[in-house]
Amino acid sequence: MEFGGVYTLTEILENPLTKQTNSVNARVDMIVDMARYADEIGIDIFGIGEHHRLDYAVSSPQMMLSAISQTTTDIKLTALTSLLNTTDPVRLFEDFATLDLLSKGRAEITAGRGAFVESFPLFGYDERKYDQLFDEHLDLLLQLNQQERIIWKGNLRPALTHAEIAPPRPFQTKLPISIGVGGTMESAIRAGKKGCGLTVVMIGGIARSISL
Repeated sequence: MEFGGVYTLTEILENPLTKQTNSVNARVDMIVDMARYADEIGIDIFGIGEHHRLDYAVSSPQMMLSAISQTTTDIKLTALTSLLNTTDPVRLFEDFATLDLLSKGRAEITAGRGAFVESFPLFGYDERKYDQLFDEHLDLLLQLNQQERIIWKGNLRPALTHAEIAPPRPFQTKLPISIGVGGTMESAIRAGKKGCGLTVVMIGGIARSISL
């Protein structure tokens, strides 16, 4: 039996009891403790958000999840979500393949587009190509998950010609890949057409407005 998941966006907020705001260091420690406790009580999956803002504690979920993998035994680990439109798919795959080895097969990729746009100028991407970047990066990521040598050509990054995707390969035969969506039918259809899992992410709003 599965008992659902626990997810944190890693926001840095004022403690309502003490009226103090946690330091980033304290928030990071709190997240690791949260994951360890979730594992102990049998929660199925733990997810960490990726943000590139001063009011969030984690910009690299992969690093956090690697640390968590060494203090847990059963819980699955994912980023919620990996910002695929501003992340190099090769690097993302290699990071999660490494995490999968460290965790003995507990890593999953949840690819999304994010609720903020700070990562576009930060990493040198054109925000006007928001959808185009996501689609192209997703296609490459899915191919990386299938094979060790890649022949691939897109429009927004250099082509790969018989490129060797450096070890490690994942502990699992393939990494589970799902698409994180905010409730739009188009995103759900994309996940289905690509053969990906679907993770519905609602940060706020009215539940009945979701069009799935």
